[in-house]
Amino acid sequence: MPASLGRLMTAMVTPFTADGEVDLEQAKVLARALVASGTEGIVATGSTGEAPTLDEDETVAVWRAVKEAVGPDVAVVAGATNNDTRRSIRLTEAAEREGLDGVLLTVPAYNRPPQEGLVQHFTAIARSTGLPCVLYNVPSRAALNMSVSTVLRLAEEPNIVGIKEASGELNQIGAIIDVAPEDFRVWSGNDSDTLAVMALGGYGIISVASHLIGFQIRAMIDAILDGRLPEAARMHHRMQTLVDVLFIESNPIPVKHALNAVGLQVGPTRLPLVPPSESAAALIEAELQRHSIDVRGAIAEAATA
Repeated sequence: MPASLGRLMTAMVTPFTADGEVDLEQAKVLARALVASGTEGIVATGSTGEAPTLDEDETVAVWRAVKEAVGPDVAVVAGATNNDTRRSIRLTEAAEREGLDGVLLTVPAYNRPPQEGLVQHFTAIARSTGLPCVLYNVPSRAALNMSVSTVLRLAEEPNIVGIKEASGELNQIGAIIDVAPEDFRVWSGNDSDTLAVMALGGYGIISVASHLIGFQIRAMIDAILDGRLPEAARMHHRMQTLVDVLFIESNPIPVKHALNAVGLQVGPTRLPLVPPSESAAALIEAELQRHSIDVRGAIAEAATA
């Protein structure tokens, strides 16, 4: 039985060594630190995990390391899909063999299929596995928006259990929440949209900022669920300046720099991503000083676990 997919999942970065190799031991440390600082589930090798630059062996090795680190009670969702349906199925089957708890089905970039192509692509992947599948609509990266009608057709597949919605289109997100089956979950795909999406009835957030402030995001989620919306709004505003700086350059450049700065060494990005500019790095480091960083307290324990 797969672990339950939590309301707060982290789209985890992939640690690299200084010479650019995947650092599996540090991936374990990071995964444990994320759980110890509020994360309920982990998405491994998604866009934040630099999936386009990982080969299949590296991808599977990251999944294996993260799942080993967090154990059976914390969900690990595989970023296993790309522009190629056949390769996506092959990776999805590998994720199931490795004992992962779900698969993230990302809208293909570059080949820009029509909506019917999205339906057939995601249906074929979902039917290749018994794992729960979460759709991922991210027009900023895919240059293609998955329509409400497409999402609703896919929600009829028994193991397509929800969507990570990063379109930023609240009318669209609200329409999905309103019409989709009651047990179909909608996670915000943008940290800045969590409050609004959950106020519309969304389930939670698949977050980048939770690398740093997981407990604070959890507290905001709890406040929303308890109906304490003014308090949740104050939390949102307090966190928003940090969220903004984490996207000052292409994700995951800023969050990797931030993690290294707070002592959780995740190494560089891989080309074609590069380190942040000097001005961006200075802004990131200055913003970190203005916030309580939850993951700091978990680093030492995670490293020795």
